[in-house]
Amino acid sequence: MAGSVERARHWRYEQLPGVDLLRARYIHKTFVRHTHENFVIAAIADGVEVFHHRGSDVSAGAGALALVNPDTPHTGRAGVPEGWRYGAVYPSPEVVAGIAAETTAIRGTPGFVAPALDDPYTVRLVHQVLRAAEEGNALAADTLLRVAVTRLLRLNGGPLPQRRSRTAGARIAARARGVLEEEMAEPPTLERLAADLGTSPFALLRAFRDAYGMPPHTWLTDARVRRARLLLDAGTAPAEAAVAVGFTDQPHLNRHFARIVGVPPGAYQRERKNVQDPH
Repeated sequence: MAGSVERARHWRYEQLPGVDLLRARYIHKTFVRHTHENFVIAAIADGVEVFHHRGSDVSAGAGALALVNPDTPHTGRAGVPEGWRYGAVYPSPEVVAGIAAETTAIRGTPGFVAPALDDPYTVRLVHQVLRAAEEGNALAADTLLRVAVTRLLRLNGGPLPQRRSRTAGARIAARARGVLEEEMAEPPTLERLAADLGTSPFALLRAFRDAYGMPPHTWLTDARVRRARLLLDAGTAPAEAAVAVGFTDQPHLNRHFARIVGVPPGAYQRERKNVQDPH
């Protein structure tokens, strides 16, 4: 791969609502365990990405796609010394459900079955979506996105499994999550949270991991970054957003935001502002 500089652009195109867009080249970047509210459709152009997904490492090389369903914990890192270059689209569950209803026979909530798929044709489609968005070609961007998602659902789609029955552990985990969402800026310790919920710290930790795929402190960092994104989208300054969601200061937000979203909060917000004033 030419060049040795990491770069990334994370943006939205106003004519493609409900979809985030990313172009990136990473070498040393490591994405910590995190989730997305939207689907991840990452088309690898060069190199190899390795990501931990549902208990095992998955590799996606040139011509393959990394596919992650909403709210599914995963990581990301280079699988070769030269890193990886890719383009990604992040369509919302509503966008994917709408496409699935029109073009597939999937019953229930549509999603991806396998986390990686070798399909150079769809990799090209994803990069064409990004190019069309960059060029302001709304008709092409919308059309190509629908073709790409339809193809992926037909090749690798199915109904997402229904949530498991509400066991006592799942109920406690859900209550703990609710407390952390409410008290995000000043969360309780694990011991106090467990005591307030009438359980032990280790029982709560186990129940939370089972329900959400990560321990409470990791989930909280992920949730803080999600909320910071909403604040940045609304025009809140990064320093104010950092304090509002419970980070000590902006450098803490910068570090966690970049390790989850892939770009710093300032760059993220500048691209969002550009959506309101397209060139």
